[in-house]
This record gives sequence, C-alpha cells and structure tokens, in this order.
Amino acid sequence: MGLLDKLRNELIDIIEWVDDSRHTLVWRFPRYQNEIKNGAQLIVRPGQIAIFVHRGQVADVFEPGSYELKTDNLPILSTIAGWKYGFNSPFRAEVYFVSTKQITDLKWGTPNPIMMRDPEFGPIRIRAFGTYAVKAVNAKALLTELVGTDQEFGVDAISELLRSMIGSTFAETLAKSNTAALDLAGKYAEFGEILRKAVAAKIDDEYGLEIPQLIIVNISLPEAVEKALDTRTSIGVIGDLGKYQQYQMGAAMTAAAENPGGGGGAADGLGLGLGVAMAGRMMQPGMFPGGAGAAGMMPPAPPTLWHVAVNGQTQGPFAADQVASGIAAGQINRLTLVWTAGMPAWTAAGQVPQLASSFGPPAPPPATPE
Repeated sequence: MGLLDKLRNELIDIIEWVDDSRHTLVWRFPRYQNEIKNGAQLIVRPGQIAIFVHRGQVADVFEPGSYELKTDNLPILSTIAGWKYGFNSPFRAEVYFVSTKQITDLKWGTPNPIMMRDPEFGPIRIRAFGTYAVKAVNAKALLTELVGTDQEFGVDAISELLRSMIGSTFAETLAKSNTAALDLAGKYAEFGEILRKAVAAKIDDEYGLEIPQLIIVNISLPEAVEKALDTRTSIGVIGDLGKYQQYQMGAAMTAAAENPGGGGGAADGLGLGLGVAMAGRMMQPGMFPGGAGAAGMMPPAPPTLWHVAVNGQTQGPFAADQVASGIAAGQINRLTLVWTAGMPAWTAAGQVPQLASSFGPPAPPPATPE
C-alpha cells in the first residue's frame, strides 16, 4: 500500500448511520483516530438527526438529508475551531446520530401494590400495568444529560427511570381522582392520557424526551378481593335466596328419585319428609308471583338447619319441617342425636325443646298388678 492510499484510508469521506435496531436512541459514528476531510458526505436518513461535537462542545445539528461538509454548513464548528477563512485540511469532530422515531412496545407496571382508600370497600391494594412509547425531541438535551461519551445509548438505559416515574405518577393520579375501584375500568383512556402528560412534562425539558403514547392495559385487585367480588356477584345473580333454596330442594328430590336405593334407612325417610315439606311450601301464600301475600311481606328469618346422626354418620342439613316429617315417619326417635348451630354438643332429639313437642306426650308407665 502506497503512502497516498494510506492517507486516503485515514480520511473519512462518508458519514452515515444505517439503523437496524429498534431500541437505540443515540449512536456515535466510529471515527477513532480518523479525520473528516473537507467535502465529506454526510447522510442523515429519515427519523435521524446528526450532531457534531468538537472538544466537548455541541456544535452543528443536521436534519434528514444529504450534505457536503464545508465551512458554510458548519458555522458553529467553524467558529469553535477558529476557521475564520474556511478550511482546506481535514478536521476532527465527534458525530452523534440521534433517532427521532418512536420506540414502541415498552412495558411499565407497578412493582408493588398501591394502597388506596376506596369509597365502597375501604382501604384496598391495586396493581396496574401497560405499555408506552418514547421519542427524542431535543437531541442536544438528550446528548448532554444522558448520553455523555457513550458509543451507543439505548432506551434500556433509561427504562427503569421511566417506569419509576410512571409508577409514582400513576399513584398520585389515582389518589387525586378518588375514583371507586369498580369504576376504574371505564377510565383507562382518561387516566392514561393524564398519566402521559404528567410524565412527559417531567422528562421533556430535562432529558429531551417525549412520551407520545401511554396505555393502561389493566388495573387489578388482590386475588382475595376478586374472589369476594365474585361471591357478591353470584349472590346478586341468584336474587331471591328463598326461591333459590326451593330450587335446591327440588333438585335434591330429583336426585333422590333417580337413586332410590342410595340413601336407605333414615335418609329415605328424611327424603320423603323433604318432599312433603316441599309440597307444603308450594301451597303457602306468596309462593308464586302475584299470589296472596306476595306484596308487603318482610323477608323471612334464616331457617334453622338440623344435622342428624344416623348409624354413626351425619346426615343433613335438614330444615325443621323435614325433621318433623322424619319424626312423623318414625325415622327419628327421642334418642336420635341431633345438632344445630348454637348447640354446645349433640343431644338426643327428645331433650331438645324445639323438637320435643313433635314426639307428643310420653307414654304413661304400665299399671302394676294388685
């Protein structure tokens, strides 16, 4: 290689950045010890900005386009370098390319649950997560405040900072809104825009970045609270608990009819009692909508449910009329052990005041012969 070829290789005549990454914000052209020659070509592609830095000072900025580097399009650099009458020799300068495209599909989320005072449930904890996009809008501020002398600067270098800002701002926004937890789902778009503007205001002037979009994907409650809400919803769907119990009794009758040999003994008698009780309830006023007594009735008190010991096994729970039917059928006698909520222990049915009257008066003792 001749001397002229060596000198030619040490001079840079094309400066460009072919960006094949998706998360790179700033990339420094690898000049090493080479010098940029007078008349070199600078190519800035759409979605890029090129910045010349000379001895630590930010100089000229180039928008997308193709440029031939001369004194007239490097006015700031010419002033810094002291080129009063232009330059004919190569010069040294750092060239940084800044991506101005949106970097999308970035994730954010609350690392820990956020405590809030809900007007309906009281103190609860919630979590949230979503996506956001970031874009460079002030290349000089970004280069000065964050990049420094790095060869390459990606969004990963500031993602932790941005997620922290979004999380703390989300907590502040939620606290100020005083919105009930059940109403949050209808405000995702509204909260997302408020959150985007608040975070963008914090990073625009200081870091030269913008948040073009921020989306709330989900706001969730603790699993235990969600289960409680599911239970509450189920009760609301059931509506009239009395009718639901009647439905369950009817289903039990159907199951007993399909399996006539499954119960045996006292269970069969109690199943028959259940059918009698069901028929009796269906004859009561107010059973059907619009019937007598359907209007103006207070909700009935919760029924007393009994458990019966049959052959060493617990049967039930049974309603009081079912137990009465079992007593009438002879399946439950005075010595049968029963129990209901509030009783300290299993007790013989004949000694339970609520059931003793169903057995009738005890038989008189037999007369002694004279």
